[in-house]
Amino acid sequence: MDTDKKKVVAVSVLIVVVFGVALGYYFTKKSNSSTAADVQSAVDAAGNVTDSATQGVIPSIGEAANPLTNKPDINPTSKTNPFQ
Repeated sequence: MDTDKKKVVAVSVLIVVVFGVALGYYFTKKSNSSTAADVQSAVDAAGNVTDSATQGVIPSIGEAANPLTNKPDINPTSKTNPFQ
């Protein structure tokens, strides 16, 4: 009776392992089925979303963006350093 139990357990473990390998193979094949066209269409869709999201959000303000571009130099130490 002891050998019969061992055989049943061994066969059960073998069936579970074979089933696991078969499922792994199936899902690996299924996940590798995406083609370059699928990836490119996803990239294009993401680009379209980005373009439509950023269009017209920030107005063009030109030179008025930085009012301190022509500020006077009022730092007295910048003219006294002899090593510059």
